[in-house]
Amino acid sequence: MPKPNSTEMTANLNQQEAMLANSSNTNLNSRVVEAQTTKSKGKLYVDDECDVIGDLIGHYGKWQCMMTLLLSLFQVPNTFHIFSPTFQAADKDFWCKRPEHLQVESNLTSINAWRAISNSSENCQMYDYDWTSVSLQQIHQEGFSIQNNNLTQMVECHNWEYNMTDSLGNTWSSEWNLVCEKKYLKIVAEMIFLIGVATGGIVSGMLSDKFGRKKMLFISAVFQSFFGLALFFVESFELYLVLRALLGIASVSVTYSGLILAIEYVDGIWRTIAGMYNLFPLPLSYIMISGIAYLTQDYKYLQLCIGLPGIFLCLLWFVVPESPRWLLCKGKIAEVKEVLQSAAKFNGRELPENLDKFLKPPSNEESESGVSELFRTKYLRLVTFCFLCIWFTMNLVYYGLVLNMNSFGGNIYVNSALAGLVEIPAIGIAMYIIMKTGKKWLFSATFFATGVSCLLAAIIEGNAGMLWLKITFVMIGKFTISAGNTIMPTYTAELYPTSIRNIGVGACNVAAGMALILTPALSELNIIGGHWLMTLLTAWSCFGGFIILFLPNTIERAPRPSTTDSEER
Repeated sequence: MPKPNSTEMTANLNQQEAMLANSSNTNLNSRVVEAQTTKSKGKLYVDDECDVIGDLIGHYGKWQCMMTLLLSLFQVPNTFHIFSPTFQAADKDFWCKRPEHLQVESNLTSINAWRAISNSSENCQMYDYDWTSVSLQQIHQEGFSIQNNNLTQMVECHNWEYNMTDSLGNTWSSEWNLVCEKKYLKIVAEMIFLIGVATGGIVSGMLSDKFGRKKMLFISAVFQSFFGLALFFVESFELYLVLRALLGIASVSVTYSGLILAIEYVDGIWRTIAGMYNLFPLPLSYIMISGIAYLTQDYKYLQLCIGLPGIFLCLLWFVVPESPRWLLCKGKIAEVKEVLQSAAKFNGRELPENLDKFLKPPSNEESESGVSELFRTKYLRLVTFCFLCIWFTMNLVYYGLVLNMNSFGGNIYVNSALAGLVEIPAIGIAMYIIMKTGKKWLFSATFFATGVSCLLAAIIEGNAGMLWLKITFVMIGKFTISAGNTIMPTYTAELYPTSIRNIGVGACNVAAGMALILTPALSELNIIGGHWLMTLLTAWSCFGGFIILFLPNTIERAPRPSTTDSEER
């Protein structure tokens, strides 16, 4: 049999490539046409499972791996900012301020003697007395007491001293005297950031869908760095609150624009991996900020340290491209081709010459997507309602544990580092299991397991000898809820179409923000009874696990939105 020459071999290969390309193009075009004609009252849904992008550049190669890694770095400053109040707002030991002539000595013996004689052990009140007549020597005299018929009268303290030798250093309390009747302002300072998170979620989602994931990510990152560093220089508490709110808005935009961008670089099961890996820096950030807080022991210098990383991340603008899927959805074919050519070259793949035939933009009839689109069909109403409940519950439980580490007893730095440490294997194990079983059942199980752990911690609350066991149960709960928190964003993004994905995630983030606003106040439950906090987290964990059972499993293909009149109503 004669051996074919190189010309014949080339012709045969070209013919085979053409057949494959034609077959792929036919399937792709049929899917794109189907996506283009899937409408609901003029609203277009792009079927993102019809993945021309992955077919062209590879479903997961070196380019996607690099982008996943780079985008995950944006989660570091986000975690720093949301977790920093654990140290910045920590409670400190304080007492009514001594007269100047009694402040010559600042040792513990002198301070305790003053607190005993002035009856300022309650911290907010002291005896109404002319303390200028009391000398430092008298305070140190054994058995010394003040003989006065009016000693039963108490007066409110207006100035305080703080124990600056503890491991907490300078906090919000010591900087602005946020104690006694002003103690609630600490909760306000925490809440104001989380209010920014709640209000910024839906707005950033809509802007990201309109102007692009990349633009929203980096504009938000610039503002996040600016507001984060500005907090270091602020002296006014009122201005500090304003900047905290703006920081919350910017941070949530960075969080979810980066997550959506990471997910849209890949397709299929790789979305799960990319989405979960995007959150891998969270536990590492908990560990890092615990170390930074221990070394600085000053809320200002801690703020400076956590505000600096964002500056360097802004330089990634020149490396990270726009989402090719978003560009295709918007009909920006020329820009799509630029991204695909760069990605294909990095992955060592060649694009077909007839590339334009693969890139079919959506219909020109596409109208702007809004929040109402989340409730357009029965399927979307179910998904939206369930995820609103789930995101609220997840954030209430997850951050109820994370942001109240200082109320569980033990060393705050060790507890915080352990909370991050247990989350690392939680993410890895969750990633492995969902590759085998899908997300739904594992997601639900993480909630129920967290509920059991919180219940056990509540049962042994108050037993000083069992503190180690209580912290163990808390860490087990942190382990399981962390696995669920890793699954949630990816699971949510997969069940929404590309055209409204960021709006869907943004709406869910509003529910999450509402829960976050409540978390700083959860520690006040310990005043009523130490077991109340863990009991509440138990109830909400079980509720979240139950709601998840109504969602479809993403191991199965999610149904497309219906176009029937009944569904449109």
